[in-house]
Amino acid sequence: MRVLETFREANYNATVEEIHFAHDELMILRVVTDGGKPPFAAGQYLTLGLGDCEPRVDGIPSVWNVDAPRLIRRAYSVSCPMLDENNRLLHCDECPFIEFYIVLVQRPIDNPPPLTPRLFALKRGDRLAVGMKPHGHYSIDAVRNGDNVLFAATGTGEAPHNAMIAELLARKHQGRITAVTCVRRKYDLAYLAAHRQLEQLFPQYRYIALTTREPENFDPEDPGYVGKRYLQDLFSSSDYVDTVGFELQPEDTRVFLCGSPSMIGLPTLDSTGTLVFPESLGMAEILTQKGMHLDEPSRPGNVHFEKYW
Repeated sequence: MRVLETFREANYNATVEEIHFAHDELMILRVVTDGGKPPFAAGQYLTLGLGDCEPRVDGIPSVWNVDAPRLIRRAYSVSCPMLDENNRLLHCDECPFIEFYIVLVQRPIDNPPPLTPRLFALKRGDRLAVGMKPHGHYSIDAVRNGDNVLFAATGTGEAPHNAMIAELLARKHQGRITAVTCVRRKYDLAYLAAHRQLEQLFPQYRYIALTTREPENFDPEDPGYVGKRYLQDLFSSSDYVDTVGFELQPEDTRVFLCGSPSMIGLPTLDSTGTLVFPESLGMAEILTQKGMHLDEPSRPGNVHFEKYW
């Protein structure tokens, strides 16, 4: 239909370069924008968009106004492959493409997600919309060369951390860098091989993967049984230093949190200015108890956070 052609020509400014599916509900998407990449800093996000006229992978028919398709947009942090095809360090500025880490959103059929089922229907060479103006203040600008840096994420929340880690290593960062990611199953760790290679290349780097739905998480008979261990469990334990590789000390540590709001657990302020944390224990409360300070516009601190939804 000419309406669709006109809509795509007017709204789409990027082409799918490559798609890697970790599994049917998790993918790494690489796109090339017309006229070159927009300048962005590690940790920032761009928007991706497709028309409501585009097909979906969930079998739900696309219902749209035949005279005026609507562009559906959503923000995604820019990720990074971290390594090139020869297993050498690669940071975002060196990539000819822009990389995104996307999970297929699951919702009831009476309230289906509008965008991700369409993104998962894309193939190499397909066109889509990419916002050319980067957004966000989640960055490593405040990290000093000798700081120890902890990146803690759930699921695809590690996307901006991948870009930040590659940038720090490219800067020849002198402090220790540890990334911890919590997922349900091991197959949800799409970047695991890259992180393991980085550990071999950079002695100051460590990657820790936590799972919650594997046999060792719920079967006491499993030889590797550890029980469910969320980020909060790890950092509430007495042995977190051995696992992470350094102690969280306010004077020389920066922490970056990205992912589930319940994992981050941001507080509110009561009428007296006292921090009130959620009932469910989150990383913000744990880190505050260790003497760390949340980074906010009015009160700079050493715990930085990005809410992923």
